[in-house]
Amino acid sequence: MITMKRMIIASTSTIYGSGYLDYILPELKSFFKGVDEVLFIPYARPGGISFDEYTKIVRTAFLKIDTRIKGIHEFNNPELAVKNAKAIFTGGGNTFVLVNSLYQNNLIHVIKKVVENGTLYLGTSAGSNIAGVNMKTTNDMPIVYPPSFETLGLMSFNINPHYLDPDPTSKHKGETRETRIKEFHTYNDIPVLGLREGSWLEINGDEIVLKGNLTAKLFRKDKNTKEVNTGIININ
Repeated sequence: MITMKRMIIASTSTIYGSGYLDYILPELKSFFKGVDEVLFIPYARPGGISFDEYTKIVRTAFLKIDTRIKGIHEFNNPELAVKNAKAIFTGGGNTFVLVNSLYQNNLIHVIKKVVENGTLYLGTSAGSNIAGVNMKTTNDMPIVYPPSFETLGLMSFNINPHYLDPDPTSKHKGETRETRIKEFHTYNDIPVLGLREGSWLEINGDEIVLKGNLTAKLFRKDKNTKEVNTGIININ
């Protein structure tokens, strides 16, 4: 199936020494050109903040690129809000909380359909996790129990945002991020792309471009891990 999807899938909303979304605002200004209002989905609630508090943070950031933000919780009908949106931004926080809320509001299939038909989509952290096949490579604690781990399936692979390389000087002997992803591949065949902080994907239809100053790390079942350079990438 040919899709018209256009997405930015970012590892994080905030990098060290920078304000909320500041590092990626120039990219977002171009991405959202011609869009006067973006529908924000605050369901992931980082740190347990309220929908209103979260939306206020995002609204302040988007003022810098002259774009209005409207929270989905401000609408009486979330499904209709998604169907009428020109662009959607799903923010970071807890992926379990986010996915649970999306299922409660019957939005998983609705968001998938509108994005495949051309509605712009921006995700950061948890909002990027849900663009993949499922949420099983999230870093978050399972503080709620969603009906399913299946997510939007807008990509044929999963993201591991905030990817951290092992620190050779650390005295910590617990599992590394790489170990966790290898555990995932014991039971799953889905490729996983580890996105480091400050990196993002720009997706236009079937073309995937890695942007930012860092490489990404690609994990595939029964294959060696691979460093992926910026530019057009092939996940398979």
